[in-house]
Amino acid sequence: MHKILPLLSLLATLLAFGCNTPKPALAEEPVVMETRELDTMTVTPAVNGVIDTEAPVEVSIPNERPVYHAAYNRTHDLIHTRLDLSFDWDKEMVIGKATLTLAPIFQPMRTLILDAKNFDFKSIRMANSTGRGLVYEYSDDKQQVIIGLDKKYQRGEEYTIVLDYTAVPAQSGGSAAITSDKGLFFINPRGEEGDKPRQIWTQGETENNSRWFPTIDKPNERTTQEIYVTVKSEYETLSNGVRVSQKDNGNGTRTDYWKMDQPHAPYLFALIVGDFEVVEDEPWNGKPVNYYMEKGWGEHAKAIYPHTREMLSFFSDLTGVSYPWPKYSQVAVRDYVSGAMENTTAVIFGEFMHGTERSLIDVETNEKIVAHEMFHHWFGDYVTCESWSNLTLNEGFANYSEYLWLEKKHGRDAADYHMMTERSGYFGSVRRGEPHELIWYDYDDKEQMFDAHSYNKGGAVLHMLRGYLGDDAFFASLKKYLTDNQFSAVEVDELRMAFEDTTGEDLQWFFDQWYLSAGHPELSLSTDYADGNISLTVEQTQSTENNVPAIFRLPTQVAIFTNGSTTPQLLDIVVDQRKQTFTFPAATAPDVVIFDPRHELLATYNYTKTAQELSAQFKGAPSLVDRYLVVQRLGNKDASEAKEMTLTAALQDPFHQVRAMAMQVIGEGATAEQLVLIRGLAKSDPHSAVRSLALELLTVVEDDELPALAKLALDARPFPVVAAGLQALAAADPVEAAKAATKLETIENSNISSALAAVYAAAGDVSKLPYLEKQLEAADGFEAMEIFDGYRQLLVKGSAAVVADGIAKLKTIAVSNSGSPWRRYAATNSLNDLREAYKASGDDAAKVTMLKAIIDEIKTVETEPQLLQIYENFGN
Repeated sequence: MHKILPLLSLLATLLAFGCNTPKPALAEEPVVMETRELDTMTVTPAVNGVIDTEAPVEVSIPNERPVYHAAYNRTHDLIHTRLDLSFDWDKEMVIGKATLTLAPIFQPMRTLILDAKNFDFKSIRMANSTGRGLVYEYSDDKQQVIIGLDKKYQRGEEYTIVLDYTAVPAQSGGSAAITSDKGLFFINPRGEEGDKPRQIWTQGETENNSRWFPTIDKPNERTTQEIYVTVKSEYETLSNGVRVSQKDNGNGTRTDYWKMDQPHAPYLFALIVGDFEVVEDEPWNGKPVNYYMEKGWGEHAKAIYPHTREMLSFFSDLTGVSYPWPKYSQVAVRDYVSGAMENTTAVIFGEFMHGTERSLIDVETNEKIVAHEMFHHWFGDYVTCESWSNLTLNEGFANYSEYLWLEKKHGRDAADYHMMTERSGYFGSVRRGEPHELIWYDYDDKEQMFDAHSYNKGGAVLHMLRGYLGDDAFFASLKKYLTDNQFSAVEVDELRMAFEDTTGEDLQWFFDQWYLSAGHPELSLSTDYADGNISLTVEQTQSTENNVPAIFRLPTQVAIFTNGSTTPQLLDIVVDQRKQTFTFPAATAPDVVIFDPRHELLATYNYTKTAQELSAQFKGAPSLVDRYLVVQRLGNKDASEAKEMTLTAALQDPFHQVRAMAMQVIGEGATAEQLVLIRGLAKSDPHSAVRSLALELLTVVEDDELPALAKLALDARPFPVVAAGLQALAAADPVEAAKAATKLETIENSNISSALAAVYAAAGDVSKLPYLEKQLEAADGFEAMEIFDGYRQLLVKGSAAVVADGIAKLKTIAVSNSGSPWRRYAATNSLNDLREAYKASGDDAAKVTMLKAIIDEIKTVETEPQLLQIYENFGN
């Protein structure tokens, strides 16, 4: 599962990413000595390092055991699942027959409990029975059915039952990562939403496939499957495994038969129905690779799902386990409730993946998500976490696959930048809430597991383990883990033992502090040089609340640069005390000392360096993290020769994010030499983000060469560069910009639409309102906010009738809960901004009152908690 951050979390994350002020050091925790006397406990604090035995402190002992969410207690083995399915689209109903083969695991069993949420059962019977059905009891909440079998079955004795049912999947909840638990979704089922495609698709994780077929809906269950699905002949179907046959029923319907011979968890079952074009890629090792494309997107399949076959080879070679499943299919669906889902051999994505080859230039999102979901086919599908508490055994690996792929395809700089942002996401989540263990047994709700711990921290911890052990040992251990546990469910100890068996090293310390404890080290560092020695003091300042260790064991290195050299002295150290000083002999004072020069530790730092030290670090350190963070932190330093020289060098850095950060730090204070370099970036930088930012910066400083550079940008291939060029030209030459804007209206791209909205709003050209209203229909994501805001600014310049019509359009979008949260937020925010503008002008109290009433109505119908939280300050 690749989660898409909810709007509120995304905004908070963006704020967190933009804040790089070191955390203040916490007070050092006192050492404590603990003694036990039967049912009492005393803790004796140390004062200035001396234990005062006369001053014991009593500590209360909990009266209850801690919460522990155990793996599901399996009494039956679900061996095989056959589903015969059809649908009543008007009623949004599943009409099904489930034929399940099971056997008791150990104890003889006379009853069977299945998860089956909100079903209506026609009958439940033994497969070989022609008489009366089985006696069953359906729980009051209609979540489980308890079936009395025809006899007591012994260990390993197989039997088959048949359940005829109908189900109308309904939502009872959701989470930030998976916004609905409905399980199976009908999209535009009655054709009431215009040209929107009619589709059916499923989302099983966590335990929601039991809303459309009865099963043992737990991650530690595995079953083979067959699905016979009957649909209108115009639709394509996609499911797990291979399609064995298609049968024309002679009545406008067709029955497709899908079969999966390898066992996988019930939450990985998938079914997709819709009017798709099936684009076949070249087979991979004889296995089909294809893309189910919504009409109009077929020619862009390989741009939307980039490098699919290459990734199958890469991950097979990297893990030492060849892709184990019979095919690989990918599809994007409408109104998806998450980012993407690793259903075995049938991966589902949200429609945000759609784009043309041109619009996806320099966009890494698609290939990272393709890699993420593909790697799950080893970590998650082939080997599955036994309980949701162990979710990071699925998601941590999938998260780390993004790093591995970027490292292979785009180089170490790209991978390290990605890891830096993933860590920032984790640190930001901890600042907004409390840390918890990676293996989290006492969560309140299993949906909480889908967070920046399971994903971001999980990937970062694997990166540390790889750095500690080395590539050979790390990947050999992964091969053993996958091979030993193929087609089974695992817990974290099995991962640890695979590493220990491979390397011969006891790694309990690593897993205890990173998987079974919470938090991360918060380090305060300082260096000094005296008497021919460099001293490095490392203090761990993290709070010990929430099961955070007081002392992390941190094997790492120190890099010492001296005498202007770019070749450091590398020294191995182990940090294993709360406060620790390391001393290194040196003939001269260091230019700079770098702690953890490979930047593998998941830690926050309070480590102040001078501009001269930062300059030496940029010059000598090879890591992208050094170069990027040096440039970023120079933004807080006073002007100096070292700062200027470093920023000038950064404008010529090989990695695009360093060049971009250098421009952000330089801002309007560019020197003549830097300005020449920035013009060069605006003219021909190979990365669209850098070129666009250079144009924006030259617009701010009103550079003389801006008109020519802006016109040149209008002919660029990447859309962001064209959009930046248009806005730059609007600032330099509004008349020419207006001519250029009209020509761009035929391009369907959110970057272009956003730029046109800004240009038209600034020009006050009311005749462009129809164009913007058309863009409102498709605007989504972050660009929707810009388009809606441009529309709002232009709207107020129209007549009273035009304004009233525009407000009505915005209201319709804001109250449509079937639409994207981004669109609803953008529309509501525009209405609120209109209200604030009228309120500030003081000349239209009636509109202020009307808009407040509309916003209040929006609040009553909105169902997204994150949006409601944002709306609290709207209309006040």
